[in-house]
Amino acid sequence: MRDEEKLEPGTVISPEPPLEQPSRPNFFGQLSEEMDTSLGSLPLLACCFVTGLTDGTLYNAYGTFVSMQTGNTVFVALGTSGQNNRPFGWARSLCSIGCFTIGCLAFSRFHKLIGGGRLRRTLFFSFLLQTVCVIVAATIIQTGVVDGGYPSRRDPTDVDFLELVPVALLSFQAAGQIVNSRGLGISEVPTVVITSLLCDLVSDEKILQPLRKNVKRNRRAIAFVLTLLGAICGGWISKSTGAVQPSLWFVGAIKATITVSWLFLNKAS
Repeated sequence: MRDEEKLEPGTVISPEPPLEQPSRPNFFGQLSEEMDTSLGSLPLLACCFVTGLTDGTLYNAYGTFVSMQTGNTVFVALGTSGQNNRPFGWARSLCSIGCFTIGCLAFSRFHKLIGGGRLRRTLFFSFLLQTVCVIVAATIIQTGVVDGGYPSRRDPTDVDFLELVPVALLSFQAAGQIVNSRGLGISEVPTVVITSLLCDLVSDEKILQPLRKNVKRNRRAIAFVLTLLGAICGGWISKSTGAVQPSLWFVGAIKATITVSWLFLNKAS
């Protein structure tokens, strides 16, 4: 045996170090991942249903929208000549416009503050805040602080300015949806606008292409249908229950589900 192969008495042979296995990212590491935008469109499409459901319910109850600000702008304009259907209807619409605008500013700044609109943590905390706003609005109506009966049992000339509180909360959270769609780069699903969505849908030169060839067209078409279905559901739910809050609890449940879903959807490859 060669000298280099001889071992001295008491020599311990150390085993080779094991190969390091790639570690899975922890929870906080996952929050810093960028989201897959192809799957990110699914929660936004669900938000289209939420928009229809919320506006279909709130318009019947309080005479204003919380997402579709074009209609609110017209209501404010008609209020200057005293032609609103409800006393101070223009004030509700103006409140909605103002809180929606503040919401757009707040959510967009929040996105920049914590790293960008495509990060998992941005989407999670954004929708968490939206969910909280909806739940608080539903609780205010459920507890009777604001009349949630439909049709309202109050005198039509009786004005309750506390109705501005749920309108403000719901308008603020609605702004988060469109900011999220812009942050993800899925502008074809704005979630709160139908006019431009329909224009983009029918003016698409590739509108007649097969399903798998035109993803943006598919998303626009689905978004329109879901918004319509949401409004239909909002009308029927408020009519059958005689109250506003059941629809809002439904919206809160959908928003909470979307919030949790951001923790499990695939990251960008």
